[in-house]
Amino acid sequence: MTLSGNQKRQMKSAARLFAVQALYQMEQTGQTVDRVRVEFEDHRFGEEFDTHTMAEGDTPLFRKLIEDAVNHQAAIDQATDRALVAKWPIARIDPTLRALFRAAGAELMQSATPPKVVIVEFVDVAKAFFPEGDEAKFANAVLDHMAREAKPEAF
Repeated sequence: MTLSGNQKRQMKSAARLFAVQALYQMEQTGQTVDRVRVEFEDHRFGEEFDTHTMAEGDTPLFRKLIEDAVNHQAAIDQATDRALVAKWPIARIDPTLRALFRAAGAELMQSATPPKVVIVEFVDVAKAFFPEGDEAKFANAVLDHMAREAKPEAF
């Protein structure tokens, strides 16, 4: 089966959302990256509920995001801290946003994806998790700062 460009984009978007969920789950439960990866790929991708079916995720992107986020967490957290107000280091922010910054930071720092694409995609993830709040605006500001630092030539 050949996927259209739109289907591929949707799978990449789903992989980013799943990566944030996986990183959050790992932080909250202490599970390993391998265990969470298997759980998501075997049970969460395409999971069916009474009213809807979850999207299929782009498996290679999902794996790369969570593995890079774990393997480069210190550098990603330092970049995030530089984008945050001094009184609010990454350890003090909402754990969902922390997971989002780690997944986005992994993609910004470890892939060739254009930074503006990464920012738009992860701001959309923030909107999915926080539809009523200002978290998406906050995420946009932090990710913009991180992207400009990681890849200034793209701006």
